[in-house]
Amino acid sequence: MAHGFSVGDHVGWNSEAGQVSGTITKVHTADFDYKGHRRRASPEEPQYEIKSDKTDHIAAHKGSALHLLDE
Repeated sequence: MAHGFSVGDHVGWNSEAGQVSGTITKVHTADFDYKGHRRRASPEEPQYEIKSDKTDHIAAHKGSALHLLDE
């Protein structure tokens, strides 16, 4: 299921530390390597790289884990 997020979108997701927010920096529509692991992605189910608002951490998530935040 495509969620339609784009580079520059401000999104939030749940982590072990609670609610986190950040900005999408890349959209992957094909399998890719991330932190030493192969991540599955397709045009129908892309994965997104997101830079955290509070740290320099980059996370990768499926669209189903994300929600759009109001600016």
